[in-house]
Amino acid sequence: MRILVHDHSGHPFQAELSRELARRGHSVTHSYVAGYVCGKGRLKAQPDESITFEAIGSDKPIQNLKIVERLGREIRRGVELIQHVRRVDADIVMVSNVQIPTLVIFAFAMAVMRRPWVLWHQDVYAVALRSFVGTKLSPVFRLAAVVFEVAERWCSCRAAAIVAISPAFVPVHERWGTAGKTSVIPNWAPVDEIVPVERDNAWAKEHSLDGTKTLLYAGTLGLKHDHALLTELAKAVHDLGEPVRLVVVNEGHAVPAIEASAERLDVPLTRLPFQPYEQLPQVLGSGDILVVVLDREAGAFSVPSKTLSYLCAGRPVLGIMPPENLASELISRTGGGVVAPGPDALHEAAEWCVAMLRDADARAEVGRASRQLAESEFALSGCANRFETLLHEAAGIPQPTAIRVPKPRRGWRTGRQRTRQAKTSAA
Repeated sequence: MRILVHDHSGHPFQAELSRELARRGHSVTHSYVAGYVCGKGRLKAQPDESITFEAIGSDKPIQNLKIVERLGREIRRGVELIQHVRRVDADIVMVSNVQIPTLVIFAFAMAVMRRPWVLWHQDVYAVALRSFVGTKLSPVFRLAAVVFEVAERWCSCRAAAIVAISPAFVPVHERWGTAGKTSVIPNWAPVDEIVPVERDNAWAKEHSLDGTKTLLYAGTLGLKHDHALLTELAKAVHDLGEPVRLVVVNEGHAVPAIEASAERLDVPLTRLPFQPYEQLPQVLGSGDILVVVLDREAGAFSVPSKTLSYLCAGRPVLGIMPPENLASELISRTGGGVVAPGPDALHEAAEWCVAMLRDADARAEVGRASRQLAESEFALSGCANRFETLLHEAAGIPQPTAIRVPKPRRGWRTGRQRTRQAKTSAA
């Protein structure tokens, strides 16, 4: 089967799924937006791989804060995506992390061409925007929030199938009338590509991070991330008597504010651009505590994928995020820190960090639990089975009765085993 997977962001686990589908004999093209600045996965085919990777649009870094310019660009990107679809001529197309204006153009054109497609729903943009309208955005955006929800619902209705990354998305699709074609397949992380490494590794030494305790954040910083928490947390830890360096691996509009805040609060800061994906294990390995922040308004409708990569790295994770978020549940299971956003969040988070930074054995234990959880939960094989079946059904192409499926790696549980365990736990 010819499959086109378009992930706007170019994240690691989407690329890993495409590679797995290609290994199973499908002709797979994986595309992404060249100019979107974030931590990207391995987006180049190796000599022994049959998969094709393609970038869409200009590689000029995208600035998302200019609203009118952004709207025009996302409409143009919809046209570019349709041209890409026509050129690849796949049996089925699956899209992920696509902005609403782009998605509307895409969905309309796919309906005209009578081509099936699958929505891999990573964020419910309409819910997120409506939540932020009353707190971070001007009232002028209220109408935009309503329009976006109508548009996102319309696009969902046009999709042949929908993959939601969390059960929290299901009530939204029930309201939209699309729950009947929605399947929940949680995200995973590339366990084989992001592995635990020594704390004082070559990358840490190169950036003078060996021999100093660090709080590390690596990933995007958007509206749903309160970047001020990073410097304020480092300051609170220092005030409790534990000197610590804040390491932020990020590019974008939040960088000047972080640097200014660090200078104002006298927080030692190492700020670096996004690093090559091959170095990600060493980057994450150089953090004594890996930090993820998510605003309360994001609730359960945005599951930070960086959390999954953090767990793979085998380091303690601190999440300042809503407790109902799926990532919070994962962090809690490792013994990591989960603090709900609020007035006392910083003090509580800082106390947890200090206790962890002063106890090397505790850090090692939580780190091992993080890696063990990643190995047991992030089983690509079971997820790929479900995606493969879903894509066949959406394309209207019968799945071969005898498909060679790679055996799960040692220590992994298949999707069926996890389902059975969940039923047993519920009972």
